[in-house]
Amino acid sequence: MDLIHLPPNSLRIGQVLGFSLRDASGKLLFASGQVLPNTPQVQALIERGAYVQAHETKEYQKALNHKMDTMMHQGATLGSIAGAKADYRPETLAKRGPVSFSDQAAWVDLILHVHTLLRDPKPEDFANRFELHYGEMMARVQQNADAMLMRLVFDVSHEYQQYSAKHGLLCLLLAELCARNLGWREEWRGSLTRAALSMNIAISELQDRLCARDDALTEAQREEVRQRAATAPQLLRTLGVQDELWLQTLMLRHEAGPGALAGRGGAEQLARMLRRIDIFAARLSPRRSRKAMSAGAAARAVYLDELQKPDEAGAALIKAVGLYPPGSLVRLANNEMGVVAKRGHSANEPLVASLIGKSGNPLSEPVPRDTRLAAQAVAASLAPHELKLHVNMERLLKLY
Repeated sequence: MDLIHLPPNSLRIGQVLGFSLRDASGKLLFASGQVLPNTPQVQALIERGAYVQAHETKEYQKALNHKMDTMMHQGATLGSIAGAKADYRPETLAKRGPVSFSDQAAWVDLILHVHTLLRDPKPEDFANRFELHYGEMMARVQQNADAMLMRLVFDVSHEYQQYSAKHGLLCLLLAELCARNLGWREEWRGSLTRAALSMNIAISELQDRLCARDDALTEAQREEVRQRAATAPQLLRTLGVQDELWLQTLMLRHEAGPGALAGRGGAEQLARMLRRIDIFAARLSPRRSRKAMSAGAAARAVYLDELQKPDEAGAALIKAVGLYPPGSLVRLANNEMGVVAKRGHSANEPLVASLIGKSGNPLSEPVPRDTRLAAQAVAASLAPHELKLHVNMERLLKLY
């Protein structure tokens, strides 16, 4: 067995392992996916350094190379570079700069961790794991919200695999942007975004399974989803959640009806906002039994409430992400087709990366288009299946 010794203090209490930890003989100590508990034995292990199989060290080596490159550019001595130790904690990796957004492996890893957390929550480690993944996602949002919108909106609108995890991450992002737009205080923002990520924890496995069905849900199945989803607050409480605003928001999510936000209690305001976010995000996502809606159609639908009147919560969502959010597809006035890359100064004037020229042929490189210009204005919002072209999202993220 090819073992590599991790440097002392390169691990930390509460860390979710992306690899298996072993002793010098190769005996398994902690499996990948476990959380390092706060015990004297683990503290001693951190101080002396554990062992990991060579093929599991990709993340560590990536972090170490990054640190060595940074030190070299800063003029560090060869001796200090040779003795460098990597900091590869998830919250550190999430703050490294725009390169993290085009790191497909790190993104897939985050989705997988959230997918596992929502489907199989355990009281003994749920709080640590939830805050770890929540913190990583929030760091990405704070760093570049447009990049996260482009990746998530594009991801959820083109496939239904791991629906529950991706839907939760997208709703978290939308919740944070809406709360900012409404000027809500930090306490409300924290409770709303955590509620968004966790709202389907009681139905995650069921939700993923139903998305893969060839036929539409029956009314009986819809009722089963509603009843099981309503148990989320109780489940979260058993998992150690004590934030009453978070729990109350989920309890009221399906009861907060149309009307102005002012005059409602705090939890009901958050619940109303979360309900509209949930519906909007769901319309962007396909199922095996149906295609995804275009972002423009989803935005127009959320702008009106259940009584077909202008909705304050829906308007806040549109102001936050635009009529054509990053990651959605559009046709321009010059007949080019592309993906929205960034929000603009107004809801209907985003920055677009054209991918297909006016002749109908793919462009060799994505071309930025300013939709404030009449010739490049958005002419139509496209549903995901209308663009017959493989989009290299990693390439777009590096460009923008």
